Amino acid sequence: MNRTSVVNVQTFINEQPFGGFQWLIFFMCFVIVLLDGFDTAAIGFIAPSLLTEWHLSKPDLAPVLSAALFGLACGALGSGPLSDRLGRRSLLLGSVLLFGFACLASAFSSSIGQLTVLRFVTGVGLGAAMPNAVTMMGEFCPDRRRATVINLMFCGFPLGAAFGGFLAAWMIPHFGWRSVLMLGGVTPLLLGVVLLAKMPESVRLMVANRHPVERIRATLARISSAALDAGSFVMTETAPQTGGKGAGVVLSRSYIVGSVMLWVTYFMGLVIFYASINWMPILLKDAGLTPKSATLISALFPLGGVGAVLCGVLMDRFNANRVIAVCYALTAVSVYFIGQAAGNVGALVAIVFIAGVLMNTAQSSMPALAAAFYPTEGRGTGVAWMLGVGRFGGIAGSFLVAELTRRHFTFSGVFATIAVAGLIACVALLIKQMARPHGVDTLPNKVESLGH
Repeated sequence: MNRTSVVNVQTFINEQPFGGFQWLIFFMCFVIVLLDGFDTAAIGFIAPSLLTEWHLSKPDLAPVLSAALFGLACGALGSGPLSDRLGRRSLLLGSVLLFGFACLASAFSSSIGQLTVLRFVTGVGLGAAMPNAVTMMGEFCPDRRRATVINLMFCGFPLGAAFGGFLAAWMIPHFGWRSVLMLGGVTPLLLGVVLLAKMPESVRLMVANRHPVERIRATLARISSAALDAGSFVMTETAPQTGGKGAGVVLSRSYIVGSVMLWVTYFMGLVIFYASINWMPILLKDAGLTPKSATLISALFPLGGVGAVLCGVLMDRFNANRVIAVCYALTAVSVYFIGQAAGNVGALVAIVFIAGVLMNTAQSSMPALAAAFYPTEGRGTGVAWMLGVGRFGGIAGSFLVAELTRRHFTFSGVFATIAVAGLIACVALLIKQMARPHGVDTLPNKVESLGH
């Protein structure tokens, strides 16, 4: 066959329908994010059982609640630059197997110290998996649907956390708290087999890193056979080019303000998320609810993340920074009102769910915002570092509530304090918008090419 045509990779993806090959990538990435949510939140749902079995005080839980978050930060910060240089696929596979084995091993812990160490290792795997799944999915999406698809995929995180709550409420009384961690370990090991057989490398990254043209052609042909006629591939970036890779892009003058504001926003969002998901079962139990009711009501909070799909549609049509900023502002208001509803179970159920919809809609939309902000050479690092730096917000949220309970803050006082983080996140996104008010890059575009 005489292959002479030059194909622009993103134009090619934009012109094709979102087909079965891309839905397969979506499914695999969705399950990775779902398991991330399940394994990350599992420790909060088994926390009341740990208090009883190991005779712990509530402040004693802070290290084990935060251990996975430290690991998440380390995994994300380390994996981003590697994914931009070595590829998305290998890091996805390795990270899924790592957190699967570590979570399974943690089910056999005999002390709080062992569990803390294994939760850290689990977190390293989780931290590397999430940003690479987001980046991989984004690089196989048409421009017009990128935010919608990534937000739909990212719904797996709150759904996994919510599913973990409902499942834990049933499993723990019947099989004990260890069964939750066993399930959280075995499932990603099975997924790893699927990833090994079916997950491709990012086609955009292959062009940027000048992989053999035959490999790029074979991958694009799974989207449409029209790619078989291509003799070479090019890739036009609409984001400003810095001439660097990985961290050199993220920390460059063109991106540093936006990068810092993304970090602040994601940090504050996870302060709210982990302060709520890790401590709400205990706080509600102390407020007079039964342990089962406290767990079920708490599980409504992450379930609200399904609202991210609508937010993704709005982001694809309107200014994404402003759309998410409004969500964070409304999150602050709703989280405050959780603290005002302690004496009314009906109102508490409704407000926790509404707060979860708003909070998780905003937070689940952030990876799509970051993926659109950076060029291919820095996208893996940019998304991973936002998630990695943001994980310290989860650590801060866990320790924050531990400190507030030590200082004998009331139920309403705890949630009023947590709500402030939502306002800070809103302001950070508005600053990012003012730094690049039109969302359109003014520096010259760059075309990456690969000859036959």
